[in-house]
Amino acid sequence: MVEERAVQDTQDEREPGRRDRKKAATRRDLLRSAARMFAERGYQETTVKDIAAAAGVTERTFFRYFPSKEDLVFAEILDFVPLLKEEIARRPADEPPYTAVLGGLFAAAGRLDGGLGILFVGVPPRAMSTGTRRGGVLAGFEDGIAEALGDRLARRSPDEPAPARALRASVLARAAVAAVRGALIAFTTRDDSPADTPVPVEDFARLLREAFAVLRTGGE
Repeated sequence: MVEERAVQDTQDEREPGRRDRKKAATRRDLLRSAARMFAERGYQETTVKDIAAAAGVTERTFFRYFPSKEDLVFAEILDFVPLLKEEIARRPADEPPYTAVLGGLFAAAGRLDGGLGILFVGVPPRAMSTGTRRGGVLAGFEDGIAEALGDRLARRSPDEPAPARALRASVLARAAVAAVRGALIAFTTRDDSPADTPVPVEDFARLLREAFAVLRTGGE
């Protein structure tokens, strides 16, 4: 299978349009295979070799698309941001910001193969690096939500000064992402489950709802 894929890649190089489509399909296959294996085995137990084999390519091909397993996860998060922005924009106009973000998260995740589990489950946040790359991805996630919320606020309060509206959207977005991270940490460090052991996706969905409830009530 891998040898056949290598031959096909060589043929595709002769046709630019076909090559681009093939590259996009290979990247998508790698992301899907990784997400499925992370959910089934856990992030730490899944190797680059495993992901490449599941996608029908070599490890060398994997590294042509992603410098590391961690970068693959970061890429998937960034790919998710445009979907999330679209879904937040589609939420009912009278929904409070946190409700719109939570609904947008579930709706956007539903557009992925495997739903919510594909994006979040199996990758403990503490298993990832804390360097500049992670910070940039986190900021991109926050900025995407802030932009979507800013657009909603502009429609609801058109007379509000733009700087004040931007600040409000930024604070709301970063608080929402903190709720997501809090739910992830709670999900992957439960007393009854090792940190890297996959558990039902429904458990994370419940924790995510609880985390957003904390935001809406102010923790009281």
